[in-house]
Amino acid sequence: MNVSLNWLSTHLDLGGKSIKEIDDLLTFAGVEVEGIETKGIVSEKIVVAQIKEAVQHPNADKLKVTQVDAGEGQLRQIVCGAKNYQVGDKVPCCLPGAELPGGFTIGETKMRGVESKGMLAAAVEIGLPAGEDGLLILPEDFPIGKPVKELFESDVLLELEVTPNRPDLLSHFGMARELATLLKTPLQPLDIPTRSTTPAADITLEAPDACPLYTAVKITGVTVKESPAWLQQRLESIGLRPINNIVDVTNFVLHELGQPLHAFDLAKLSGGIVVRHAKDGETFTALDESEHALTPDDLLISDNSGAALAMGGVMGGLHSGVTETTTDILLESAYFTPQGIRRTSRRTALTSDSSYRFERGVDPQGVLPASALAVKLILETAGGSAEESTQVAGEAPGLTKPVALDTAKLDQLMGGSISLTDAEEILTRLGLEKLADGTWNVPSFRDDLQRHIDLVEEIARVHGLDNVPSRFLGAFVPASPVDLAYDADMILRRRLAALGLYECQTIKLISDAEMVDALPLRPLVDGDVIRVKLPLSEDHAVMRPSIVPGLVTSAARNVRQQAKSLRFFEMGRVFRNAGGGKAKDQESETLALLVGGATAPAAWNQKERQADLYDLKAVIQAIVPNIPIRFLPRERDGFALGCDIKAGDQNIGVFARLKPARERELDFTSPVFAAELDLTKLRKLLAGIDHVEDLPQFPGSSRDAAMEVPATLPNADIENVLLKLGEPLLESFECFDVFADPSGEKLAADRKSVAYRFHYREPSRTLKAEEVDAAHQKALDALTQKLGVKFR
Repeated sequence: MNVSLNWLSTHLDLGGKSIKEIDDLLTFAGVEVEGIETKGIVSEKIVVAQIKEAVQHPNADKLKVTQVDAGEGQLRQIVCGAKNYQVGDKVPCCLPGAELPGGFTIGETKMRGVESKGMLAAAVEIGLPAGEDGLLILPEDFPIGKPVKELFESDVLLELEVTPNRPDLLSHFGMARELATLLKTPLQPLDIPTRSTTPAADITLEAPDACPLYTAVKITGVTVKESPAWLQQRLESIGLRPINNIVDVTNFVLHELGQPLHAFDLAKLSGGIVVRHAKDGETFTALDESEHALTPDDLLISDNSGAALAMGGVMGGLHSGVTETTTDILLESAYFTPQGIRRTSRRTALTSDSSYRFERGVDPQGVLPASALAVKLILETAGGSAEESTQVAGEAPGLTKPVALDTAKLDQLMGGSISLTDAEEILTRLGLEKLADGTWNVPSFRDDLQRHIDLVEEIARVHGLDNVPSRFLGAFVPASPVDLAYDADMILRRRLAALGLYECQTIKLISDAEMVDALPLRPLVDGDVIRVKLPLSEDHAVMRPSIVPGLVTSAARNVRQQAKSLRFFEMGRVFRNAGGGKAKDQESETLALLVGGATAPAAWNQKERQADLYDLKAVIQAIVPNIPIRFLPRERDGFALGCDIKAGDQNIGVFARLKPARERELDFTSPVFAAELDLTKLRKLLAGIDHVEDLPQFPGSSRDAAMEVPATLPNADIENVLLKLGEPLLESFECFDVFADPSGEKLAADRKSVAYRFHYREPSRTLKAEEVDAAHQKALDALTQKLGVKFR
């Protein structure tokens, strides 16, 4: 919600509080200040100055050296490049230290060798609306030396985030009421006339559950025209666009009091108003011209003919609003139950300032005062005459009840930091009234105060939590390396579980037969394996040098239980001698992964696909998402396929596929892939803060290239050449097609065709085609020189 400080000042004296003080006050009171925007002149060091002399700059044709009187008792020399002034004119002078919009501070400097002690400014440079080119020429009667900010109106716009339980703050008067309580300053009373009421003759209330109270006032003979300047200025100060005097008044009252209103063109109504639930399938055209099919849960404002005039509490209709030809209006002010408005707004995706307030709950007792204020302003700005009494259908619901304050509990929770007298004084400032039985009568605009603890929270909030003594319960202990490692492991576990992998816990002792599946980070040499001297069984004869054997055994057991998909991981310690047993035994922590079988459950609408090495690579990429993962071929004894795994520039683990013979031996019906990763390195990769990059502002350009290479050339060799290329415009590349013809008819049997897509981008500008072509040719030339590829 946008709040204008000038608008707030019409309700209370802010007592010279700075913007920083108001920001802190609201923040500590539970209202988040999301942004502060200053409109107009801020600095006191921008003063009225008169130009006494202007001579040509000795070293610049387009500059002049001026002498100005800024009310300091002596002339000030300033170099200026403007052309629209004459000697004797009064202009804004920014003295050294003056702060300009954008965070720029004026200082003394030399311009082309001539000293300049300030700046003569244009309107836009000091925060005023842009005017003619050149300096802002001020009226002759402006006093020399007076701060310019005192001669032009300025304002500060606060962007506030109000919690859903405080709808009473969604207006300038509500926010002023809150600040008056916090500052202990009087709140200016509202000038709202009292209007009589009468039972509605033209309103039929068919849905009292959704609309307990509906009021209407007929105003005839109005003239729809542009709003007066003060009203336009109020709306523009919070970012609203003035439309016409009738609509602007309803918007003003909404942001002044927090009560939404709506004005109907009386000539477009057939008979009276009917407040009803919509019929199933009934259509409604909103003000934004969107069409909506309604349900009986939606509330409609219609006339006697059944025509839908407005979606109650959400948005007016396209064909019933006020236009330039309108002369008679019907002014609506009502209370709608929040649940219904929230449900309709969410379902139709229609939101408005009105629905934002109704779905949080407006003050039922504010319906009639808001209507009376709007009637007064419409008569002042549009003329005409209003019927003497306001038509009322239904009654305002009572949402609050007396609440007792438990003084003993108050003293306990506040740590004795506030007396009962001061606590009661705070409740009184908040608008509560102490009754004869000791309970507190809660005002209608604070229906969030329902329990004793709610009163205590309000007292603590206004009193200030800093004033509540703290209790020393324990000393702060910084996170230890063990804590950090545990946190990183939990992150990995959660990510892997989210990817559909199941965690295993296998025993750290394995058999000699299982050693064939071991995939240690470094290949084993004689003497590296640690054997148990007196094993309980032959299945527990070796301390595992790798976790993969345990996962393979678990996978085989799952296959025997008819499992179709194999997706497992385990974290744990592995053991080995260092240097073939010549050094101390080593323990390290690793993460093992295993995938195989179907990638998804069987379904009628998709073909079953078996997991491959790229599924495992995708899992690894997902657990360290900000670092590119590459597989570099390296043979591993006992496996059909082996690779080193690199994250960026460092090795983090190994990858392998079981030999087909081993897969058949364990009854696997599809390839099985495993990886073992260094857990210590993974933890370091997860440390620090995750950063988010902005989306590119400028488009990139892609180029495709198909190359003919030997059939035995690993893809990693191509990636290495491109990574070492150092071309700054090359943002990314990917292989999207591989073709081979074993028959040799379309392509030699010992050759293959690999197609790559290259993407080029410059972050600061749009690339020209020639630049992209040059960068692309550089990449192709590097591939030709390093690998001898031929491009097709």
